[in-house]
Amino acid sequence: MKKPLLAAAILAGSLACSTDKTTEMTEAPITYSFLVGTYTEEASQGINQLDFTPSENKLTIRTIFPGIQNPSFVVANSTGDLVYSLEEINKVPGGNVVSFSRTNGEDSLTQVSEISSFGDHPCYLALSPNEKILTVANYSGGNLSAYKIAPNGELAHLQTIQHTGSSINKDRQNAPHVHSTVFSPDGKFLLAADLGTDQIYVYAFDEDAPEPLTLSNTYKTQAGDGPRHLVFSADGAEVFLLQELTAVLEVLDFNEGKLASKQRISLVTDGFPGAVGAAEVRVSPDGKHVYASNRGDANTLSVFSKNGEGNHQLVQQVDSGGKMPRNFNLTADGKYLLSANQASNDIVVFERNEESGELSQTSMKVKVHKPVYLFRLGD
Repeated sequence: MKKPLLAAAILAGSLACSTDKTTEMTEAPITYSFLVGTYTEEASQGINQLDFTPSENKLTIRTIFPGIQNPSFVVANSTGDLVYSLEEINKVPGGNVVSFSRTNGEDSLTQVSEISSFGDHPCYLALSPNEKILTVANYSGGNLSAYKIAPNGELAHLQTIQHTGSSINKDRQNAPHVHSTVFSPDGKFLLAADLGTDQIYVYAFDEDAPEPLTLSNTYKTQAGDGPRHLVFSADGAEVFLLQELTAVLEVLDFNEGKLASKQRISLVTDGFPGAVGAAEVRVSPDGKHVYASNRGDANTLSVFSKNGEGNHQLVQQVDSGGKMPRNFNLTADGKYLLSANQASNDIVVFERNEESGELSQTSMKVKVHKPVYLFRLGD
């Protein structure tokens, strides 16, 4: 009778060990987090944080800094402990740039500093690759400003550069309108897209200089394009430029600070009868696909990939899941894309096919007042 008892005891011990190992190897659910910039109408509104846990079908959003006016663009440093937002102030000239400290797991931000943007209606922020300099684009002011960042996140103004000129669209291009400022991956240049003058201004960047930006050259787009946002390829050799007014994705070579056009791809079919308003362009984390959003009457997300000949081609166009997809972003692993639809007051989740780049809308969405920017935390 002893042998069966011994065998049973061994089997029970084996099962217990197996159960313990299975428990130990179970991975915690992945949660993706984003800062959400918004337009505000009430003091209770402001900067939000969105948390998305796909395995639990969980999508939540909460306000982490209320009371700031129109924080329509918000970024964080690589560790996520410093956050920067602009403030588009209603009905008065000017705007602000605000810095905050942030602690993971807490439901709020702590303001560190507030400083003028030195221009009207700030609309875009960018951190230099080493995160020591912050730049802001002022849309109505037609200029850009640069700030030095102290270790605690406090901002000190270094420089403001004023653009001049106009272009052919009298309703939108009667003056300069700087819409974005983007550093090259190597940190040698800053590119400023000016919707009002149909130009990309290429500035040489020296972080140690009292005024870190010096104009190197300009690239002229086609008249009436209205360049809005741009993004570099991972190797820095290409720039993907989104033309807001013509809804065109332009692919450019970038070599030692010089831009040269390679390709123009429309976000709409020939003869599209409605209004357009190309808004955001991003490259997938794996570098294989380019994504662009289009507002107006289109309300679409477009997917592009590079073919064997080295040219980019449209592979898919899908509904954004709402109205006015001003912004969108992808999760760090490239499995999901989240679309921020300003006019329908929601953020919609899409699954991404990592091979084809194609998007499939899920049932997951969350309501939030006028979401207009998504910044991915944890990079």
